[in-house]
Amino acid sequence: MNSIRRALVATFVFALVRPLSAFAAWNKEAFGAKTAADALKDLGIANATPSKDLSVDVPQIAENGAVVPIEISSAIPGTTALIVVIDKNPFPLISRFDFKEGALPFVKVNVKMGETSDVRVLAEAAGKYYVTTREVKVTIGGCGG
Repeated sequence: MNSIRRALVATFVFALVRPLSAFAAWNKEAFGAKTAADALKDLGIANATPSKDLSVDVPQIAENGAVVPIEISSAIPGTTALIVVIDKNPFPLISRFDFKEGALPFVKVNVKMGETSDVRVLAEAAGKYYVTTREVKVTIGGCGG
């Protein structure tokens, strides 16, 4: 009976600790940064090369900033991450998506935008960063505005 109880306790502890390991990759400073420059600095991105191989489909005008759809794909070989930064949002770093080798670097996400701003999308490949930028005009803000 004691061995069964120990096994149950061990399983319970493992079940609690295992999800917490996902937070190890969380970059609290970058996601908490108040400026795009600080967020990129906290991610270790000093400079990014403009690239036409990074595709971003986002509306030119968002009638409601509470829901702005963004579709991103990368044709850059070896893409391991896609990063979304909205310069004028209260917390500019919106998301970072990591991909395993061989995965299709594609995401579709809805974001909130408080005002008209540049949407910057970065791709990480072979230790280098690539960027493309699109301006989105917001008519009604979605970040409390």
